[in-house]
Amino acid sequence: MNKLEALFASNREWAESVKTSDPLFFEKLAAQQNPEYLWIGCSDSRVPANQIVGLMPGEVFVHRNVANMVVHTDFNCLTVLQYAVDVLKVKHVMVVGHYGCGGVVAAYENADNGLIDNWLRNIKDVQHRYRTRIEAIPDKEARLNLLCELNVMTQVANVCHTTIVQNAWQRGQSLAVHGWVYSLKDGLLKDLDCTVDRADQIADAYRVMP
Repeated sequence: MNKLEALFASNREWAESVKTSDPLFFEKLAAQQNPEYLWIGCSDSRVPANQIVGLMPGEVFVHRNVANMVVHTDFNCLTVLQYAVDVLKVKHVMVVGHYGCGGVVAAYENADNGLIDNWLRNIKDVQHRYRTRIEAIPDKEARLNLLCELNVMTQVANVCHTTIVQNAWQRGQSLAVHGWVYSLKDGLLKDLDCTVDRADQIADAYRVMP
């Protein structure tokens, strides 16, 4: 059996185990999608959204890219955000980074990585903005960990600055945006305590007035 055949075999085993525990699971899953959460995370294969928070398929809507970025010209991300907020009516958006992120490391080290450097420039903006705070830390791993956290917090702000989220708040929709970091070393999430759930928590310059 080759590796791809093994994946299909594993899929069949998983589907059977799910049906054994809940015979109607796939019927209910196919009938509707009603998640309360949107997870914006890193593409890293070691950070699977559903498994980390113990949710089943259908319980979390997911967007992933290199270094969990929310860039205002990225229509892929914005489309996912709009669908999650306007159609699915999610109640929570979680921007989730992780320590040891390769994208953050590549941005920090100033190496020539080709095309991806244009994407990583967004992390360099974060690094430059907080350079005094970052470089005050003597240990490189600790500096990178802080940059991972600052990047998440910046992307939380970027989510909140979109017209998508602000329009939801204006119409009274319950929506909170959170920033978390995942540790590959112990599998635990850290809440960065940067939750935003209303427009008056963001700077005036970024607010969309009704």
